Amino acid sequence: MTAAPKILLPVRQEAPRRTCLACGGALPPRHRRYCANECRMQLLATLNRRTGLLKALNIRYATFHFTEFVIVMDMLPYDREQIFSYMLPRSFGKKPVADFCDLSNMLGSQWWDIRDRTKKRYVASERLLQQAQKPPLPKEAVIPSALIVPSVRASSLIALELRAGDLSPANMQGRIKQAYRRQVKRHHPDIGGNARMFRTIQEAYEKLIEWSKNPTYIRRSGFPDKWLYEGLNNRWLQPIMQRKPAPPSE
Repeated sequence: MTAAPKILLPVRQEAPRRTCLACGGALPPRHRRYCANECRMQLLATLNRRTGLLKALNIRYATFHFTEFVIVMDMLPYDREQIFSYMLPRSFGKKPVADFCDLSNMLGSQWWDIRDRTKKRYVASERLLQQAQKPPLPKEAVIPSALIVPSVRASSLIALELRAGDLSPANMQGRIKQAYRRQVKRHHPDIGGNARMFRTIQEAYEKLIEWSKNPTYIRRSGFPDKWLYEGLNNRWLQPIMQRKPAPPSE
């Protein structure tokens, strides 16, 4: 008796879980990076309240990120070429901001204990760094690259379905006009489009064309998926939006 052939069903590919960059919770629909502005601000404020240890360790740059199971803080001191890394397992039911506080408190207590026993700050810093892991990472893992973004309202870009990368100096006005023509073909009242939407598109076009005559840009530093500490300014910065490649010209 011949065995029946096996039927191979296609494996269903699960979509990657979209999580908040501040609390790790599931993102609500139409939220791209954070579940709520309050969540983002809470983590940023907590990070900035706890920079004393980084100053004591003479840190030039540091990054903070987390997974479902662990939080990670990578640091690069001013006088070193090696990255020093501290990790702490995530606590069940606690947000990353609470785990960060636990890690900061633990390291801070160790630093003060050594300092009180030796009466020397540099000895406390050196011994604390000796306890860190030393992953084989290049310095670029914590030294941010600069991102140059146009100083225009996001609403204007959204109205014309443009991305920040489209507003590079090369053929800037041409890209704006192409985007404008595409939206006019879809939303002009004479072809059944919404009059209010068409006015929004017209206003966005006029603002972008006026901006393109004397374009200005903002320089931002950071990583798309990690929080960045700058020793020069003694502050933490939130992850930056990653620039998407511009679509080909028509």
